[in-house]
Amino acid sequence: MRSRHLAITSALSLLLAPLVIADDWAGYRGPEGAGRSAESNLLSEWPSDGPTELWRATIGGGYSGLTVAGERVYTLSSRGRDEVAIALDAASGETVWQVRLDENRSDDQGDGPRSTPTVDGDLVYALGARGKLFALEVGGGFTRWTRDLVDDFGAPIPRWGVSTSPLVEGDLLIVDVGGRSGHSLVAFDKLTGEVRWTSGGDKPGYSTPVAVTIGSVRQIVSFSGTELISANAATGELLWRHPWSTSYDVNAAMPVFLPPNRIFISSSYDTGATVLEIASSPDGFQVRPSWKSRVMKNHFNSSVLVDGFLYGFDNGTLKCVDPASGDEKWAARGFAKGSLLYADGKLVILSERGVLALAEADPGEYTERSRFQVFKTKTWTMPTLANGRLFVRDQSELIALDLREQ
Repeated sequence: MRSRHLAITSALSLLLAPLVIADDWAGYRGPEGAGRSAESNLLSEWPSDGPTELWRATIGGGYSGLTVAGERVYTLSSRGRDEVAIALDAASGETVWQVRLDENRSDDQGDGPRSTPTVDGDLVYALGARGKLFALEVGGGFTRWTRDLVDDFGAPIPRWGVSTSPLVEGDLLIVDVGGRSGHSLVAFDKLTGEVRWTSGGDKPGYSTPVAVTIGSVRQIVSFSGTELISANAATGELLWRHPWSTSYDVNAAMPVFLPPNRIFISSSYDTGATVLEIASSPDGFQVRPSWKSRVMKNHFNSSVLVDGFLYGFDNGTLKCVDPASGDEKWAARGFAKGSLLYADGKLVILSERGVLALAEADPGEYTERSRFQVFKTKTWTMPTLANGRLFVRDQSELIALDLREQ
């Protein structure tokens, strides 16, 4: 009877426990590339020394983001002279497989890859800092197909390495190649690597394309080196463009879609931000800037849209901005440059100085709930949240933290 009573008690405890709605984080900036998670029942405050550390693993250098699909974590890194793709067990941090992609690349901002892998079905797509694109099998890392963006399309390598991440759209894999002769944006068959369409002719930026629907047309919006362009997702037909010049061609932050027909872009180097209104008509699409100012200058990490307001880093200042007007709602200093994501009513903020903070997503004021020092080194890679675990990395280690409400 005692064992039966314990079994019933355990079952009731499970039924009464908070249900965590879990999501994969299958590409750069998570679902739809928006930097938002639908997970709930997460910790509303953290202990003074931070959430429970589940594990940490030495992974090597680079700024590649962390992709989670199922019970695997994928990232790119540098190990010795090699640039590698790595798959780790999400529960333990143990390496499942490691595959060499290319020779490691270094510059004055550090060594290693910048791009974030994208997972779709049984394939993980990895793009190295020198432009080598791989489709690897999730099971063991075996190469299904590969393309060389430099040799195949004449793509120049940006000053600080190839940083864009692959985008899966239906049966296509879309990459901001920045190649010659109309090969700025390239759509590959995601299963074979064959070219399905090409579009545009601009040099590459450092941003990642986003798929949106405007005026009933599915579009691929890409922030290239000197402009924002939109191509028909099915055919590659160029739909509209808007010039946007930034020093060193560092258009790095991902465009943010403001439904139903507006797009926010932002760059650093004193360039600023704008909201573009895209109007559809029988004659095509017209682009009209709603406003432009220096209120938000995203350097390498993008802003996040939550309940109609934008939260992001204006260089070294965390801000909330009303995208309808461009008005600043509040500013929080002291982080230096950083990155953030949104989940369960909160902003999870990672400073480049290794400070991890939790704050309310509130346009009225900045209210911080918790903070602690997770790293003592430079942290330029945005956090990833999947299945109640927060994954953060620096130039050496990857740490998994438990954010689930106990």
